[in-house]
Amino acid sequence: MSPRASAFSLAALVLILDRVTKLLAETYLAPAETVRVLPGFFNLILTENRGIAFGVFSENESEWRAFFLSGIALLVMALLVVILWQRSPTGMAASRLSRYGLALVLGGAAGNLYDRLLKGAVTDFLDFHLGPYHWPAFNVADSAITIGVGLVLLDAWRSHRKVRLL
Repeated sequence: MSPRASAFSLAALVLILDRVTKLLAETYLAPAETVRVLPGFFNLILTENRGIAFGVFSENESEWRAFFLSGIALLVMALLVVILWQRSPTGMAASRLSRYGLALVLGGAAGNLYDRLLKGAVTDFLDFHLGPYHWPAFNVADSAITIGVGLVLLDAWRSHRKVRLL
């Protein structure tokens, strides 16, 4: 499979997995219902995030919020498509690690954008906590974006180390 096809296939897989898991959460969980999966560590809870990661901008009641956040997501997605579409990957998509990282970000952004365009908010349902420490609820798309950014940063760090060692 070509680098282009594998990247876009991974992005599509993330989008599909995100949609399926959100539909399952919306079907089987009541709003704000908590299902304890691993008591003291992991719950399922159906929430909606009108902002971006970790609820940033969720308190802003402006009617422009959804438009602004959707516009940013579309711009990022367009940039990622251009980078991943190149015939012979160079720059950010030169390595397999970065390509897969960018594809994860693209698929995750598409999953959250779908929610935002459909209902003005993103469905979150994964809830982790440990003692008094509580991570904000998130979803598969958020996970893919986080892992994708991590892979791109790891690849940049590895590439930088190789150049310095030469």
